[in-house]
Amino acid sequence: MKNRRVIILALIFAGVMIAGCTQTPSTVGTPIPTPLVTPNSLPAISITVPQRSFSLGDHYLQKSYSFQSEKDAVVEQVRVDNPSWGVGFDVLPLNDDPQYCWFEMKVTNIDTQQFDVYGYGRDKGFEKHQIYPMYTTGPYKIEMKGNLVKVDVTVAKRNP
Repeated sequence: MKNRRVIILALIFAGVMIAGCTQTPSTVGTPIPTPLVTPNSLPAISITVPQRSFSLGDHYLQKSYSFQSEKDAVVEQVRVDNPSWGVGFDVLPLNDDPQYCWFEMKVTNIDTQQFDVYGYGRDKGFEKHQIYPMYTTGPYKIEMKGNLVKVDVTVAKRNP
């Protein structure tokens, strides 16, 4: 009877060894110490708006606007007579904390009601100088709103 128990235990032990159920200690299960991460130790994230390879020439609109509260809004209308034109703006934040500074410009073709929205801050990125090509002539409505920013807006023909 004792021989059977020894043989059964030996077979079980051999089966466990063959199946790989026992392992020698390794570093796989050992946790690796990680450094403490604080908000100041995180890397800065930047969003890059691709630079356009043109400049703006003869102006349809060139004005500066100041937005002091989230309710400030301005609407301008221009008639574009050249299919090679563009819109651009330069933003100057009026607060050191960028979460409070934003600007949005909606450019709508009045004839077709098609529009594009550009901006600074919030979900639009933080590039202070932006310029965009446009391709269709006609009357346009430019709706602008913002908070705690000064913005220089230019709507003009494109130079090559």
